[in-house]
Amino acid sequence: MLRMASIAFLASVALTACNTAPASNAPMAQASPATTMNGMLVGPNQMTLYVFDRDAVGSGKSVCNGGCATNWPPLIAPAGAKPIGDWSVITRDDGASQWAYKGRPLYYWARDGRPGDATGEGVGNVWRLARP
Repeated sequence: MLRMASIAFLASVALTACNTAPASNAPMAQASPATTMNGMLVGPNQMTLYVFDRDAVGSGKSVCNGGCATNWPPLIAPAGAKPIGDWSVITRDDGASQWAYKGRPLYYWARDGRPGDATGEGVGNVWRLARP
């Protein structure tokens, strides 16, 4: 009988603790838009990211639009994305949001076929691997 009473008491204490715990209203942390692989930044799909020398660092603009963006698709930021540390969000000419790292807009290269490819390095002597 004493054992049964002890179990009932512990159960009621546990339930009371659950009901009186403060609610957390802290916002969920936003994940970084890219990671590092082999010393370069890669997007969520593990494809290599690049920067364009003609983009003015910190301008909040991309100069790669139209056909350029077909060959060099931007790393699109989801609606409502907020800056995180070295990551910022810029607005493209078409109104889409794009991630930038340390003020430099980020792009994929359409000719990279699989994760780890880095065939866009040095294209036109204006495209560079994005590095942390």
